[in-house]
Amino acid sequence: MTRVLVVDDDPMVCMAIEISLERHGFEVTIADGGDSGLRALEGAGFDLMIVDIFMPHMRGFESIRIFHERAPAIPLIAMSGYAFANLDSPAPDFLRMALELGAARCLRKPFTPMALLTVINECLAEAGSRFAGVVR
Repeated sequence: MTRVLVVDDDPMVCMAIEISLERHGFEVTIADGGDSGLRALEGAGFDLMIVDIFMPHMRGFESIRIFHERAPAIPLIAMSGYAFANLDSPAPDFLRMALELGAARCLRKPFTPMALLTVINECLAEAGSRFAGVVR
């Protein structure tokens, strides 16, 4: 069974992801913030991480950088629902920045369960290809 760590401070987001993934046969562990996510990461083997970019106590992209440093072989999907009050102002591309810090893929909230599954399957397939290349 594929083990997924979901790190987000929004309980509704966590519950929606957990229900959706468990229906498709994933084993899901929820962490309500960066610190609890890091503890979970150290205590168990995961196949994939889904990490919110903006959470309390881990500012900006610190969480993405730290999670990727601690487990570089585990694909990380960064997600963000950050929206600017003034849509006319040039906005930094937070999801692109997350990719530069080690995220394998990014999702902008809200996303559909199908979009989530598609991104997860892409990440797992890529990770499997890398592993197969190392084993040969």
